[in-house]
Amino acid sequence: MRAPRRLALRLAVPAAGVLLLTGCFAGSAGSSDDGAGAAGSTAAPGDARIRIAHLQPPRSGFSTITDDAFKMARWSNVETLVTLDEDGDAQPLLATAWQQVDDTTWRFTVRQGVQFHDGQALTAAAVVGSLTAAASASPPPRILDGVGLTAEVDPAAPDEAVLVRTTGADPLLPQRLSSPQLAIMSPAAYSTDGSGTTVVDPVRHATGPFVLTAVNGTSSATLDRFDGYWGQKAAAAGIDAAFVPDGTARAAALRTGTADLVEAVPAGQASLLDPALLHEVKMPRTNTLYLNTSRGAFADPAVRAAARAAIDPQKIVDTVYEGRADAAQGLLGPALPWTADRPQRTPVAAPAGAATGRTITIGTFTDRAELPEVAVQLQAQLEAAGFTVRQDVREYAQIEADALAGTFDAFILSRATVLDSGDPVAYLASDFSCEGSFNISQFCDPGVDAAIAEASATPAGPERRAAVLAAEKLILDADAAVPMLHERVLQGEQPGVADAARDPRERALVTTRTTVGATAS
Repeated sequence: MRAPRRLALRLAVPAAGVLLLTGCFAGSAGSSDDGAGAAGSTAAPGDARIRIAHLQPPRSGFSTITDDAFKMARWSNVETLVTLDEDGDAQPLLATAWQQVDDTTWRFTVRQGVQFHDGQALTAAAVVGSLTAAASASPPPRILDGVGLTAEVDPAAPDEAVLVRTTGADPLLPQRLSSPQLAIMSPAAYSTDGSGTTVVDPVRHATGPFVLTAVNGTSSATLDRFDGYWGQKAAAAGIDAAFVPDGTARAAALRTGTADLVEAVPAGQASLLDPALLHEVKMPRTNTLYLNTSRGAFADPAVRAAARAAIDPQKIVDTVYEGRADAAQGLLGPALPWTADRPQRTPVAAPAGAATGRTITIGTFTDRAELPEVAVQLQAQLEAAGFTVRQDVREYAQIEADALAGTFDAFILSRATVLDSGDPVAYLASDFSCEGSFNISQFCDPGVDAAIAEASATPAGPERRAAVLAAEKLILDADAAVPMLHERVLQGEQPGVADAARDPRERALVTTRTTVGATAS
């Protein structure tokens, strides 16, 4: 019987994992309150430290020009020129105003009176340095795919403004600059290694209300309240963050009170936890099977069509996610309500017998606890259609390079679709354009490139949304990827936690208002 086995696996929480988490949260090095809040029961909200169990460890030493920047944004550590409101519109942050000078040039006014964590003042030159470091990185942040961004101090106002240029018209440049990968850091943060690669030192070099004071490899990080912050001071004394890829261990941290905030509680653990501790957030995140269109079995469109026809997303939702997800209708999900108006697909028909005798290897990773279970379900469904399926499952850090190199016939990935700019065009360009930096499908179609380019050039509003859906249709009709479901993330919060962000974009978690009260155990 499947259910008892799963229950037994859920209950088998290794004691060592809980003890390890306890050690991560007990008086982290560099904390300003000697571990206040590590016990989590008696500290006043303003004195307490917030303990977080994160899903994934840092991959690049907290370099802000990598995905690690999103963790730093969730701690309110790094800041960008602009931020996004709930509707995805740009709002002031380190820039107080902006205007479009011409088709390819924007002028941003730099906020005055801002201090980096190392004591240096924020200047227009520092902004230019950070943007230039990101734009010249190899590879550049995906938000800059095809943008050709350059920045310079405004010669007419060198103390207060910067000019940002792109190679082509970019109507969403302000939203683009909200990406945490374009965080503004102190000039002292940047250096180059022996090969000329830019290295970013994140410790005490950002501008946010929490200062990163210590990093313990891929195990933990410590942040303290920054009393020199230019805006509202943080209510909490600091943050003690642990990186816990094992979903069962994260759930145990929530159940035992070892963590105050827990990212991505696995759906399979929900029934073992007090429902009051769980908060469901509908995410712009799609669990997708990327198909390698350049070589192997799925280079044949008919075989891709056979795979798509064999997959039953609703069964995966019901069995693996226990109903806590939405079966996919496209690459973009219900977290973006306007996607309900997408055009009708016209996919390639799946001819009988196209799968018979085809051997494929599916890759995925263990960092998200559901994905290996999804792989098991997919293997059963695809083998029922005639495929012979092998699996290759590793930790993400050990498999990403092979996935991007096209090593696998198919790859299961949980992918945020509006991760960077609040707009899905960057995701479509990164994952499905010929030069995309995250093109796991090895997909290249001039028609799709043209559709993505048209969407990118269209101003924000209904016409842009229609162009996005037209590009999505072409990708789906080519079966470059099979979207399976749209996730609803379970965020764990102890009862005493107040004002934690529940952010569909996964940019915010601890804010200046977040506190841990005396009821957190």
